[in-house]
Amino acid sequence: MDGRTVVLEHDRIQRKLDRMALQVLEHNPGAKQLLIVGVVPRGAVLAHRLKKLLDKLTGIESEVLELSLPKDGPLDAPVKLRPEGRKLDGAAVVLVDDVLMSGRTLMHAAAHLVKHPLKRLTTLVLVDRMHRAFPIRADIVGLTLSTTMQEHISVEMGRKDTVYLS
Repeated sequence: MDGRTVVLEHDRIQRKLDRMALQVLEHNPGAKQLLIVGVVPRGAVLAHRLKKLLDKLTGIESEVLELSLPKDGPLDAPVKLRPEGRKLDGAAVVLVDDVLMSGRTLMHAAAHLVKHPLKRLTTLVLVDRMHRAFPIRADIVGLTLSTTMQEHISVEMGRKDTVYLS
């Protein structure tokens, strides 16, 4: 054993994603289109999965964009949004990341997005650790988990998704 504790296994993660997809629809009533912006790397994987679920649930047009920024120093390099040149004006946007701890990554990602005149911005995370250093919250959360600052949450996305605490 490697000293890690399984917090969420594949089936529970899938059930949480199913519920979170429904919550996205509840947060965006009447939306004709959704832009799902995933923070690279694992937030982008979750964004693509969320899009598939939304496509099954509704006829709302959705598109995934991938946002990259250095997580340890978000002010040290420019934020990149791919595909480049995609207009966000008037869009309903869902910002997706895997784990919310201090809020720094989500805050900088949201700050980049709100430079555009969005119709609405909804934030979504799979795991919220509740260690805020920045004034941001997730509107939609899969699991709220009390941890110590020394503990680490790792999300592994693949054939068998797993969330570990170590």
